[in-house]
Amino acid sequence: MAEVLQLFVNRIDTPIGKMLVVTDREENLRAVDWTDHEQRMQRLLCLHYGASGFKIEPAHSANGMTDAINRYFAGEVEVIDTLPVKGGGTPFQCQVWRALRKIRCGTTVSYTQLAERIGRPTAVRAVGLANGANPIGVVVPCHRVIGSDGSLTGYGGGIERKRWLLEHEQRARQ
Repeated sequence: MAEVLQLFVNRIDTPIGKMLVVTDREENLRAVDWTDHEQRMQRLLCLHYGASGFKIEPAHSANGMTDAINRYFAGEVEVIDTLPVKGGGTPFQCQVWRALRKIRCGTTVSYTQLAERIGRPTAVRAVGLANGANPIGVVVPCHRVIGSDGSLTGYGGGIERKRWLLEHEQRARQ
């Protein structure tokens, strides 16, 4: 029988809502989402690890991960670039998520540009789906991907949060 992945969740206040920060025993980030989207986070964890492949319980104290995310919201936006993440996606999803982490803070790319960056220029829709299946929002910055026309397209946490995150990063980099 496979070992069940033990996960720990912290709930932190941010300027745009309460956030869930999920880590494993080795303090790798496994999921980040908003409390008003907790069901989606649970669904993504089930998709990536299996319905009985993980157990999640409240963390007993804040850790370096929550401290770093708080610093991001305080204006040290590049602090998230070095946080250890461990996603459970397919090889293609993981390739897209690695490319997301290479998008410079305060900048955006289109889905088409992201597909080109991973060497799959015709896989724009698949890139969009992988982006939407990202369980580690903000830190694996799916909010930095926009439509080809510059529009703010889909974001699991809502377009207003996406707009806020992009403006926050741009302000902090000035």
